[in-house]
Amino acid sequence: MSTNQIRANSVLPARREDIELHTADGLTLVGELARPLDRDPVATLVCLHPLPTHGGMMDSHVFRKAAWRLPALAGIAVLRFNTRGTGSVRGTSEGTFSAGVGERFDVAAAIEFAEFADLPDIWLLGWSFGTDLTLMHGLDPAITGAILLSPPLRFASAEHLAAWAAQGKPLTALIPEFDDYLRPAEASARFAGVAEVVPVDGAKHLWVGDAERVLDEIVKRVAPGVPVPLPKTWDGPMESGDMNAYADRTVAAFADVPVPGPLSGPPDSAPRPRE
Repeated sequence: MSTNQIRANSVLPARREDIELHTADGLTLVGELARPLDRDPVATLVCLHPLPTHGGMMDSHVFRKAAWRLPALAGIAVLRFNTRGTGSVRGTSEGTFSAGVGERFDVAAAIEFAEFADLPDIWLLGWSFGTDLTLMHGLDPAITGAILLSPPLRFASAEHLAAWAAQGKPLTALIPEFDDYLRPAEASARFAGVAEVVPVDGAKHLWVGDAERVLDEIVKRVAPGVPVPLPKTWDGPMESGDMNAYADRTVAAFADVPVPGPLSGPPDSAPRPRE
């Protein structure tokens, strides 16, 4: 069998199924669950995507590559979904963007789905806006810990950070050297006593060109028994994903769109573990 180079659009074998999540406020969200093809998963990632107002979705490139590679290379199950009002090739979830408020039900529905599917060792993987959802709404007894990619701390507050510190669940923040919102020095100060801060030299907020480094750092924490760096080649069947489906979701396309902040009104409370 030939050896193939793993490229940006490489799709390695996995058991993939379209899923629907049902929220406590009555919405249906669309997603996908990718599991190892020939073994039980060693751990699970529940992915919370960047801002949908600026092109974020379940197919944002780091999450897409995680789902395409990690079941085969690391034995990790990857659950991706579109938060309320967000669309992708998979479809559009019901509802409308709620600036981190209504999305609390989306996070709960994803964790509940992973629990009911008997997926092991559930970790949240938030990216940008998804890190705010993780910090505000993800502190659940069912999760093992969380990994934050490019956390802007735009919606999450010091109160949320304090709640994570009090619970003591593992929390890691990968901080790009040239991030647009929060760079390593400030991140170290703001996450002091709360999270492991990992500066990533040369990286930027969107991790373009750095997905492999991100996946290695994720695997180190979620599946420490798996050797890293992950392989760059694959001996076996491999498909190619469509890299042109989101040609209109570039940084330039959203350059003039204001970045939303927290909605006005009473601040959201610190995360409350489920009963």
